[in-house]
Amino acid sequence: MELVVYFDYDEAAIRPEGMGALERHAAFLVENTGWRVRIEGHCDDRGSERYNLALGEQRANAVRQMFLEKGIADSRMDVISFGEERPAAEGTSDEARAQNRRAVIIHLSR
Repeated sequence: MELVVYFDYDEAAIRPEGMGALERHAAFLVENTGWRVRIEGHCDDRGSERYNLALGEQRANAVRQMFLEKGIADSRMDVISFGEERPAAEGTSDEARAQNRRAVIIHLSR
């Protein structure tokens, strides 16, 4: 199972339209304590490598913090930033860049 949430340019705040899916996902994790997740932070191609790695980490940690507030143990979550290294969409169009500004929640085990 995988969930993707998107972010605005140069932002690490979770957009309101992503909260419903995250809340449902958090409820699933609360009820299914055997699952661990990896939260990956990603950015578009603008900004330096260092800046994008930091922003990707902030995005992943925003999701992590929301999950913590919902009662998911920190020990069940891994956070990693890929910055701009793993784009979901190639190119520099606004559409491609919007798809690359994201956090991806990946289930690791059950």
